[in-house]
Amino acid sequence: MDIKNKATQINLFSLKTVQMRTFHTTWFAFFLAFFGWFGIAPLMAIVREDLMLTKAEIGNTIIASVAITVLVRVLIGPLCDKIGSRKAYTWLLILGSLPVMGIGLAQNYETFLLFRLAIGAIGASFVITQYHTSVMFAPNCVGTANATTAGWGNLGGGVTQMVMPLIFTAVLSFGVDKFLGWRLAMIIPGIALFITGFAYYFITKDAPDGNYKELRARGELEPSKGKGMESFMLAIKDYRVWALFIIYAACFGVELTINNVAALYYHDHFQLDVKTAGLIAGLFGLMNIFARTVGGALSDFFAKKMGLRGRVMFLFVVLLGEGVMLMLFSQMAVLVLAVGTMIVFSLFVQMSEGATFGIVPFINRKALGAVAGIVGAGGNAGAVAAGFLFRAESITMQQGLLYLGIMVAVASFTTVLVRFSPAVQAAEKKAFDAALAERQRLKADVIQSA
Repeated sequence: MDIKNKATQINLFSLKTVQMRTFHTTWFAFFLAFFGWFGIAPLMAIVREDLMLTKAEIGNTIIASVAITVLVRVLIGPLCDKIGSRKAYTWLLILGSLPVMGIGLAQNYETFLLFRLAIGAIGASFVITQYHTSVMFAPNCVGTANATTAGWGNLGGGVTQMVMPLIFTAVLSFGVDKFLGWRLAMIIPGIALFITGFAYYFITKDAPDGNYKELRARGELEPSKGKGMESFMLAIKDYRVWALFIIYAACFGVELTINNVAALYYHDHFQLDVKTAGLIAGLFGLMNIFARTVGGALSDFFAKKMGLRGRVMFLFVVLLGEGVMLMLFSQMAVLVLAVGTMIVFSLFVQMSEGATFGIVPFINRKALGAVAGIVGAGGNAGAVAAGFLFRAESITMQQGLLYLGIMVAVASFTTVLVRFSPAVQAAEKKAFDAALAERQRLKADVIQSA
């Protein structure tokens, strides 16, 4: 796919260009999607009491919340190639808001499980966000753009840990009991998602020069007929896509798992109340405000120094660091040490995610959506696999974290499979240098006009 006029720099405080309007709209939409996706997690101690859930049943709901996203992410990527990001995101947000608002209708384990399964579909928003910024930004800054929008979106997973208990407390102040309170609290993120779905349609465009329908009418983009299946087949035949699938399972899959279990872990292991446990668990997600951006920016930096090989080597280092820090976190018996180790561990997790999607745009430009969808689905597949560790009665949560850390360290060696031909490396270096030259030209024009 040959998209022209991609932005060569990120002007955070400007909304003049369609690229920057899309940048801010897409990370905010993903933030709200994450908030709604994990909004129930910090309230699980109340839900467990209300619905009388066992450990295995809670584990099943955690698995359900991320399992459906595997399928939806795989499907949403080719759909973006076909209809564009704008329409795909609009429909996902509007339809996804319904189970978020509706989960309060659950009266038993079975209905609660079904609602968590349905809510999980909104996690596919990540693929659209990464696709949209990949289309809008040039090779010299696409890693930073992808990492920042994803990181600020993932921030919703941390903010919800802190804010949902406060919303719950506010609802209780109106005189309702706690079992009705958690149900009413979930309506708030659902409404926000519904409104944002409409806003996305009117604020953004599919590409710098217009929407896909307009570009195809002008002959500037290949026809949509068969586009989704064609890009999907190109992606599934590439072994590097599956290597990145495993790698993303080992970083984003771990983040999803921690978002689901952290509050409960601190509540049970350190005997903290729901609000305090949620606030501490939220620190893990709050690292997204900068950590994932750091990963993407460093990926761009090493690409400047060493080309695509530099991006891959950096990914190996941070993923291995993640595995080591997770193993250490699992062994912390003192609260202060556990929190400190968790924060460092979180830094490596999110840098690994940023580094992964610093590579994704260069795997196959003709199947960008499909590649992003499959790799993104890997994160949820990893969370599903990890979920089985935390539902087993014979394994404590501490043991589950330790085993998970070992698996991440092993997965880091999968990076040896992510290779690029000399011709591709040369072509991408040329595109990277061209983007840098364009950026310098724009700076010179600004200085002259001043």
